[in-house]
Amino acid sequence: MTISQLFDIANLFVLPFWALIILLPNWKVTRRIMESYIPFLPLAGAYLYLFITSITPENAQALSNPQLADIARFFADETAAATGWIHFLVMDLFVGRFIYWEGQKTGVWTIHSLILCLFAGPMGVLSHILTYWITKAISPNFPASEAATSPEQAISR
Repeated sequence: MTISQLFDIANLFVLPFWALIILLPNWKVTRRIMESYIPFLPLAGAYLYLFITSITPENAQALSNPQLADIARFFADETAAATGWIHFLVMDLFVGRFIYWEGQKTGVWTIHSLILCLFAGPMGVLSHILTYWITKAISPNFPASEAATSPEQAISR
């Protein structure tokens, strides 16, 4: 399998998980899948493989004392760029999972934050934090008393 194929597969791999948490957040199957860490294992494995194959003694030296120019040169390599991209995919999905569970637990609206997280992870986090604060400020009974307090409790509802 080429680096390009692995990159394409990783991009496609995350889409069903994003679709579930954005489009079907209350579905029992979504909750079961997202309570698991299994969605992260193939991505983390691909990341580990690419990371190991992209590290050279020169790259390791540059990454041990990061300078912007060295990082730019590192990511100019296709394998290193794919490694970085899969890093984004894993971390954005992990943060998306967190936002999803926070929404399930508290009842805070999350669709907009999840969409932002899918395309620009940190903006999704910021959106979720602001939405949480605004909801807390305008809702006297926030969080809802019957909201689940853990992924396990959300599933049992």
